[in-house]
Amino acid sequence: MRNTYTIEERNRIAEEHLWCIKAVIKQNRALIDAARLDRDDVFQDLSIRLIRAVGNYDPDKGTLKQHIFSQLHYELLSCARPYRMTGITGAPKDLRSGEIVSLDSYEPTEYLTEERLAA
Repeated sequence: MRNTYTIEERNRIAEEHLWCIKAVIKQNRALIDAARLDRDDVFQDLSIRLIRAVGNYDPDKGTLKQHIFSQLHYELLSCARPYRMTGITGAPKDLRSGEIVSLDSYEPTEYLTEERLAA
């Protein structure tokens, strides 16, 4: 059964748990630095996920704190993915934001081969 928080209650609870975002960022500082992510952008992405986590919390499946931390960790990992950083699907895993890649060097996936486009 999902929670029945009003928008005001959800926002209050999210504000009370902002410390969770800071804790996740502190625990994963090495990942954020290695992926060359901007900490302010990460904080904003995690803030949105925090609000959604509070709104989607199901008391039957564990504590709110556990749910928030698991959702924040998942969001942080998705922030570090090449697609999220570059917007290019099929981007190499070592591609970082700020790099310039020629679209001519981009190899299409099996779904976009010339044979399939001609069919």
